[in-house]
Amino acid sequence: MDVRAAVAVAAGKPLEVTTVKLEGPKAGEVLVEIKATGICHTDEFTLSGADPEGLFPAILGHEGAGVIVDIGPGVTSIKKGDHVIPLYTPECRQCPSCLSRKTNLCTAIRSTQGQGVMPDGTSRFSIGGKKLHHYMGTSTFANFTVLPEIAVAKIREDAPFDKVCYIGCGVTTGIGAVLNTAKVETGAKCVVFGLGGIGLNVIQGLRLAGASMIIGVDINDSKKSWGERFGMTHFVNATQAGNDLVPHLVNMTKSGADQIGGADYTFDCTGNVKVMRQALEASHRGWGQSIIIGVAPAGAEIATRPFQLVTGRTWKGTAFGGARGRTDVPTIVDWYMDGKIEIDPMITHTMPLPDINKAFDLMHEGKSIRSVVIF
Repeated sequence: MDVRAAVAVAAGKPLEVTTVKLEGPKAGEVLVEIKATGICHTDEFTLSGADPEGLFPAILGHEGAGVIVDIGPGVTSIKKGDHVIPLYTPECRQCPSCLSRKTNLCTAIRSTQGQGVMPDGTSRFSIGGKKLHHYMGTSTFANFTVLPEIAVAKIREDAPFDKVCYIGCGVTTGIGAVLNTAKVETGAKCVVFGLGGIGLNVIQGLRLAGASMIIGVDINDSKKSWGERFGMTHFVNATQAGNDLVPHLVNMTKSGADQIGGADYTFDCTGNVKVMRQALEASHRGWGQSIIIGVAPAGAEIATRPFQLVTGRTWKGTAFGGARGRTDVPTIVDWYMDGKIEIDPMITHTMPLPDINKAFDLMHEGKSIRSVVIF
């Protein structure tokens, strides 16, 4: 079938909106009509050429929502007409990782997903008879896409596509890092570095968890009002603090009973390895946890003095907020629909597919929290 898609023809080049061929679903696969897709920094990371695993030409996009329009042989958990969110982190519920209950990083289709193909080793997308790569197993920058059954989460039918598509990455990553990875408890003191789309959702998660102190750190004063809107209690401009940022944050977290200071939990949402070090060192001696969410450039390494770890601080990483997609994503959609979390204010721009490159411009200019393409 012919579908409309934004094709990444090469690293560093604008997306080209054109018509491509899409083959229907095979065994264990589903055809999804994408109704809306968010534009995430990870898409930009790959498009820029900084992603060492980036493949071209490809159809990017991993933050979508849509409707099942066809299913392949053997599909049993979903049916035509179901509303779904594609999952770049699938949940097969059968691989050693899924069965371990220690991680959300399902390995069932990891090898082929990384090669930009479906589990049988072939692509469903082509243009002019030449293969186009899938991206993160989802390719939501097309108005129709094919996914494995294990890589879609069925959601309620009254949820608006143009809002809940954000749950396909940013919302779940931020909130999940708090609730699943850090397991923040009531009364905790926390610091969030970087108040973009992910950071604001970390703040939402901390509010849900009942954190008593939520310090937001950014280099842009305009983020202060954004952070406060979602539950931030204090704001620090990192450029004004300079080299004194870590001691400044430690002092902020001191109390009468605790003159050591340091946050119980810190979260890096920047992908900057210098900030990752600051986040660790701003956490509390003896029990502080620092969660790395941001994706660093290829070849970047983190560093700190071993003393920081020997004295009880912990570095942890998280992917998709530790969420098990098919199980947890429908619950997060319910939270949104029930007013437990907010999404609408973070969707700062919407546009049709032909304008998708404008979304990347807005991201580069720091003018958007999240742009959404509506098909």
